Amino acid sequence: MMKVNRLPMALQTKIIGANIINALFIILIFAIISIVIEYRQVEKQMGNQALQLAIAVSSMPSVIAAFEEQEPSQTLQPIMDNIREQTGAEFIVIGNTDGIRYAHPDPEKIGLHMVGGDNTKALQGQFYISKAQGSLGKSIRGKGPIVNEDGKILGVVSVGYLMSDLKENVIQRSEEIGVIAFGVVVIGVFVSYLLARNIRKTTLGLEPHEMTSLFLERNAILYSIKEGIISVDKNGYITMINQSAKNLLNVKDDVVHKKMENILPHTEVSKVLMTGIPERDHEITLRNKSIILNQTPIIENEQVIGAVSTFRDKTEINKMLETLTEVQRYSEDLRAQTHEFSNKLYVLSGLLQLGKYDEAIEMIQAESSAHEIQNKIIFEQIQDPKIQALLLGKLGKASEKKIQFIIDDNCSIEEIPSHISFADITSIIGNLIDNAFDAIEGKRDGRVTFFAIDVGDDLVIEVDDNGHGISVQETDKIFETGYSTKEGKNRGYGLAIVNRVVNNLNGSIEVQSKSGDGTVISIYLPKTI
Repeated sequence: MMKVNRLPMALQTKIIGANIINALFIILIFAIISIVIEYRQVEKQMGNQALQLAIAVSSMPSVIAAFEEQEPSQTLQPIMDNIREQTGAEFIVIGNTDGIRYAHPDPEKIGLHMVGGDNTKALQGQFYISKAQGSLGKSIRGKGPIVNEDGKILGVVSVGYLMSDLKENVIQRSEEIGVIAFGVVVIGVFVSYLLARNIRKTTLGLEPHEMTSLFLERNAILYSIKEGIISVDKNGYITMINQSAKNLLNVKDDVVHKKMENILPHTEVSKVLMTGIPERDHEITLRNKSIILNQTPIIENEQVIGAVSTFRDKTEINKMLETLTEVQRYSEDLRAQTHEFSNKLYVLSGLLQLGKYDEAIEMIQAESSAHEIQNKIIFEQIQDPKIQALLLGKLGKASEKKIQFIIDDNCSIEEIPSHISFADITSIIGNLIDNAFDAIEGKRDGRVTFFAIDVGDDLVIEVDDNGHGISVQETDKIFETGYSTKEGKNRGYGLAIVNRVVNNLNGSIEVQSKSGDGTVISIYLPKTI
C-alpha cells in the first residue's frame, strides 16, 4: 500500500486550535472551581438563613403560647404558612418534644412524626444546621428548641430549604458561566486569527516547516560557499558570519552581536547602511590580506534594515592570474624554441642544397653536442617533468635571444615536495630566469646560469647572471611590486611574485650583487612544513 505524505498543519490552524483548547481548558477549570465555591457559599447562606429563621420562629410569643392550647396546630399552621410564603423557605415544621408535627407545609402530615432523626441537639437546647432526608426530600435545615419563660423545652422548630433548590441555583449559575465562556472562546478565536495573520505577515507567508527547510538550506549554503559572508543589522551589529569568513579573516572569537566596524575596521558598512547604495569589488586590506569586498544593503518597505558583506581573497585571484601568465610564458618559450629550430633547419637545408655537406655535418654535430649535454642534465639529473619542460622552453627562448643559458651540471632534483604546487615552482624559476635574461639583454657576452639541488632539508634554486648588477640601495627595493631598474610598462612584478610565493612557502631569499658585477639570487624552500 502506497504511503501518503500528509501536508503539515498550517500555522494559523495550529494557533487558533491551540488557543481554543487552552481557553476551553482554563474555562473548564474556572467553571469547576466557581461552581464548587458557589455551591458551598449558597449552601452556607441557605443554612444560615434557615438557622436565623428558626431562631426567630422559636422566640415568637404566639408560637410559645400555642403550645398551651388544646390544638396547637390550628394556631401554628396559619402562622408558619404565612412566614414561609414571606421568607421563601421550603418548609417550616414545628413539633413537640415527642416529634409529633404541629405545623407542616403539607397539612396531611400534621400529627405524624417528624423524619430525619436530627432533633436530638434541639431537644438538648441547641440551635444548629443539619442535612437530612425529610418527607419533602433531602434538605438543609436550621433547627432549634422552643422554650417557654420557665426555660422548659416545649418543642422543636425546623426551617429548611431543599437541596434540589440549591442544585437549581448552581445549574443556573453554570449556564451563566457557559455563556461567558462561549464569548471568551469567540474573542479568543478572533484574537488568534489576528495573531496568526500578523505572524504570517512577519514570516513572509512561510509556514514553520518551510522556514525550517530554508534555515537548513541557508546553513548548508553558507557552510559550502567559499566566499566569506557577514550580515549586520541596521545598527551595524553582526547577526551572522560563516566559517569561510572566520577562516579568511582569521576571526576566532564569537563576534555575533558585536559591532562590525570594531571587529573589521575600514569596511565602511555604516556608509552602506546610511545611503542604501551597494559597493562592488572594493579592494581593501584586512588582517594583512588583500580582500575584494562587496556590500549589499537589505531593504524592506523602502527602509535599510541591514547589509550583507562578502569577502573574496584577492590572493587566490592573483595566483590564478600568475598561473595563467606562467602558462602563457611557457607557451611563448616553446614557440621561441620552435622558431629557433625552424631557422636552424632552414640553414641546414640551404647547406645541403648548396652541397656544403661538411659544413652541414659540422653544424649538426655542434647542435647535437650542445643539446646532448643540456638534455643529459635536464632528463637525467632533474626528475620533475614540470621543471624539465620549463627549462626546455627557457633554452629555446635563450637561443632565440642569442643568450648563453647554462644549466649547471651539478643540478640534482629528485621530486618536488607535495606542498609546492606547479604554479609556485614555475613562478619562482620562470621569473628568476626571465629577470636574468632582462638583466643581460643587449650584452654581447651575456650569460645566465641555472642551478637547483634538493640535497638536505631545503630545495635550493639559484640563478646567476653577468649583467650590470644591483646597487646596495636597489637591493632592498627589487622585491617591491612595481619597482624595476628597466624602463617600460608592466614591469616590476616578476621578483615581487617570487618574493610572495617564497614567503608563502616559508622560504628565504639571498641576493649577492655588485653594481657592474652581475647578480646571484638564491632561493631556499623547506621540503617539509
